[in-house]
Amino acid sequence: QVQVAESGGGLVQAGGSLRLSCAASTTKFIGVMAWYRQAPGKQRDWVAAITSGGATNYADSVRGRFTISRDNAKKTVYLNMNNLKPEDTAVYYCKIGVIQLGRPTTDYWGQGTQVTVSS
Repeated sequence: QVQVAESGGGLVQAGGSLRLSCAASTTKFIGVMAWYRQAPGKQRDWVAAITSGGATNYADSVRGRFTISRDNAKKTVYLNMNNLKPEDTAVYYCKIGVIQLGRPTTDYWGQGTQVTVSS
């Protein structure tokens, strides 16, 4: 059983910054952590991911502006969003991958946090 809590969303002006946090409460080992977002009327898109070793990857739309990081001791993943654009407006979801027996098993999702970027 994994509890996932997101925070950090809000309203920001274009060009501004926000930092999202997602903390997992579990005794299980965590592998990949990732962020997704879903704009109104659109499908949920992958944004960024980070492995347990700290390797990162980003969607083309956010590369160079967003930074994903993690604190393994706190079992928390962050998304530092800079130079925000109105197109970044969406509900942001974190995904936590749980590892058992050395392999990924179940993915757990946060409840979502709204990010609104005004022009």
